[in-house]
Amino acid sequence: MPVFELPPLLVTQDGRPIKTAEEWLHIRRPQVLALFGSLVYGNVPVPDSPIRTAVDVVHTDKQFLNGRATRKDVRIRFENDRGKAEMYVLIFTPNGAKGPSPAFLQLSFTNTRDNGYDPDPERPGLLRCGVPLGEMLQRGYGYVVVYQADLVHHNEVEFNGVIHSLFYHRGQSFPRASEWGVISAIAWSASRAMDYIQTDPDIDSKRVAIMGHSKCGKTALWAAAQDERFALAIAAQSGCGGASLFRRRYGETLEKMVTHLPYWLCRNAWKFVNNEDDLPVDQHMLIACIAPRPVYICSGVEDTWADPRGMYLAAYYAGDVYRLLGKKALESIEQPPLARAIIKSDVGYHIRPGGHSVELFDWERFLDFADYHFNRAAAASLR
Repeated sequence: MPVFELPPLLVTQDGRPIKTAEEWLHIRRPQVLALFGSLVYGNVPVPDSPIRTAVDVVHTDKQFLNGRATRKDVRIRFENDRGKAEMYVLIFTPNGAKGPSPAFLQLSFTNTRDNGYDPDPERPGLLRCGVPLGEMLQRGYGYVVVYQADLVHHNEVEFNGVIHSLFYHRGQSFPRASEWGVISAIAWSASRAMDYIQTDPDIDSKRVAIMGHSKCGKTALWAAAQDERFALAIAAQSGCGGASLFRRRYGETLEKMVTHLPYWLCRNAWKFVNNEDDLPVDQHMLIACIAPRPVYICSGVEDTWADPRGMYLAAYYAGDVYRLLGKKALESIEQPPLARAIIKSDVGYHIRPGGHSVELFDWERFLDFADYHFNRAAAASLR
């Protein structure tokens, strides 16, 4: 790995030091977000033709999982003179709750119109896709699912007939170099799901944790950095373009990413392949943009592609902003031992045995972290 120097978090683009929370929130943070938007993920353009949005609850099952939950299938349609698109959002809320429930919003690789979200007959309390819905409900959480490929294909290369088409200006047929790629489009869909959540009386929209794994972990961080309605963010094994530092050039590098998945980021990101030191931001700055809201990063020790060390370092160096805002951050530059989670902090972390997947151990730690920040009565029982 090359020797590298991270761009400073608490220094403005014109060299002025940031010394107060107000200066970070109102001066430096907007600068950093603008750089990520124009150089890394791509900005969402303003469409020429206003977009009309329609929301329908197309199915409700009040006896889901043997009566423990209510499931709602929600369709959100977008339409203007350029075209139309739609996404489906699944909502699971605990029956018998005394009020609106906090919830996890997962950006998922499992299609919301498949049977992956049916109860697993072989594993009580789990969905077929492996999500421990039973434990979520027991702890008082709802669960929201956004399929990552509803509005844009997994490895989109044409950008026709997808959500981008609705935003094209006259004569345009492809996103400009500074405009949104695939990850930004999925982040946009997460925010549209949040628009709906704010209207749903069964979910506490002030306590929604956005979560994603791999590509969707990258997206969860970018979505939470932009949209402050997400109260907590969780990125599992998110790698390059997620929590891992670009400048380490380890595992999934920027070069490998734009070679095989060229439009996950915006085209301006291509300029920094093998020139990562010229990029005026790095991923510790993305994590810092989520502050003061809690963020949780996790790794698998065998998942060297996602660079566990690089993800931990980004979370660690984001701590300068968390501490400036009066929050608790990672205290040591050294990672914790395997399977020992850092929960009682505003920047949480664990690395566990195994590879590139989301295991029950991960979900239990995510729930612990959410309990600590959303439910202090439950958090009192944490080790």
